[in-house]
Amino acid sequence: MLKLVQTSLDDDKAEDVVVIDLEGKSSIADFLVIASGSSQRHVGAMADHIQRLLKKSGMKRVAIEGASQCDWVLIDAADVIVHLFRPEVREFYGLEKIWITPAEVGEGLNGASA
Repeated sequence: MLKLVQTSLDDDKAEDVVVIDLEGKSSIADFLVIASGSSQRHVGAMADHIQRLLKKSGMKRVAIEGASQCDWVLIDAADVIVHLFRPEVREFYGLEKIWITPAEVGEGLNGASA
């Protein structure tokens, strides 16, 4: 599932993609993916593409919140939770700061794979 999301975001030219491994941090999912889009339209298109790909891959239920405004869209794909932001909104909420430990900052987060 993670690879599918990463490929979709790469194809859609998502900006500043961060993958956070939630093992040992939370049981809500295996991975948290955070990415930015350049505009509300870009964020909405990325969310739509991810939703379509997940459903095409066999996921029966993909929950999406925030698609009406497209400032911050949350996609719950069971093992992977995706947060798509406009850059200003992402900076304001700073989700990475909540989930990233100091050790991970040194390691870098991009390119995690499952």
